[in-house]
Amino acid sequence: MDFAVDETHEAIRDAVRAMCSKFGDDYWMEKDEKHEFPWDFYQAVADAGWLGLSIPEEYGGGGLGVAEAAIVEREISGSGAGMAGCSAVHIGIFGFEPLIRHGSEDLKRRFLPRAVSGDLHVSFAVTEPDAGTDTLNLQTSARKVDGGWLVSGKKVWITKAQEAERMFLLVRTSPREGKAHRGLTLMFATLDPEAVTIREIPKLGRNAVDTNELFIDDLFVADEDVIGEVGEGFKVILGGLNAERVISANAALGLGEAALRRAVAYANERVVFGRPIGKNQLIAGQLADARIRLDAATAICDKAAWMVDNGIPCGREANEAKFLASEAGFNAADVAINVHGGYGYAREYHVERYFRESRLNRIAPISQEMVLNYVAEHVLGLPRSY
Repeated sequence: MDFAVDETHEAIRDAVRAMCSKFGDDYWMEKDEKHEFPWDFYQAVADAGWLGLSIPEEYGGGGLGVAEAAIVEREISGSGAGMAGCSAVHIGIFGFEPLIRHGSEDLKRRFLPRAVSGDLHVSFAVTEPDAGTDTLNLQTSARKVDGGWLVSGKKVWITKAQEAERMFLLVRTSPREGKAHRGLTLMFATLDPEAVTIREIPKLGRNAVDTNELFIDDLFVADEDVIGEVGEGFKVILGGLNAERVISANAALGLGEAALRRAVAYANERVVFGRPIGKNQLIAGQLADARIRLDAATAICDKAAWMVDNGIPCGREANEAKFLASEAGFNAADVAINVHGGYGYAREYHVERYFRESRLNRIAPISQEMVLNYVAEHVLGLPRSY
């Protein structure tokens, strides 16, 4: 791993910062308050060519890797867009990996160019009310019919279902036998309103991007829209988990950077008892501690991204990156509220939105507790706890 400045990466950072500078904190505060999807921001990302960043060049994409996708999402989040900005464009930037790696040539030709242009909106529909992290316990089922499958069941915590045309839908096509990984199948299904009822979930933060429950009743999915082999869907989604955690970790880092930036500025400007509050050691110490935590998390995030792109097994590093970045980002947002005092609760200072959104990173895309379970079992060799 080379720690020297990478000119390509610096160019990406500069370009994304310039793009995001047109969408300031007031823009994101308004979208959050009105629960409005940031369509103009989404289009700006598409026009700049960041959608399809990781899609192969033969389908019109950038052909770049996890390190570059992570930089883009860190800069988007760090601009103040936070998790709302990242969630609006995340699947377009990196989420098509299952289709790229396992989809048929027909699926790739039909859909990847549309993903690059921004014309195609997609959701991931994996989680279920009674399964949660226990993916092998999914109950949404598909029964075989002529030409395809009929799917029925429920999904929950589905981002962008209000805007999506298609969804990566993980379903059970054969009964579960013990803890075997077989029997789940990934489908690239339409969000047909005749068969799918969408109900939005009111939530704490990231309100510019919707989160939903799906109620699916005999949704038809054609045979040609199955991704990979029937019954091997768990393996299809498993292959991209490390990359997903690394990129999500970088979004958490970006939000922490945004919070720290505002906190430092306020500490320099706010005068109490005739002196800027940043001169007080109890304030300065909190800010310095937040800086150190973010730097430490950045190091493991960068290492994990490099390992993914170089094909080096990195379950340990990817999970640690997700854990440390989520904690460091949330801590920075908490410190920002402390430094602002009462004004930290006021929406006009924006740090309360950072705080609400940074809390999400400690439970998604995987909880901190499940990361600890992974490290305990797979790194320390302790008995499996669940």
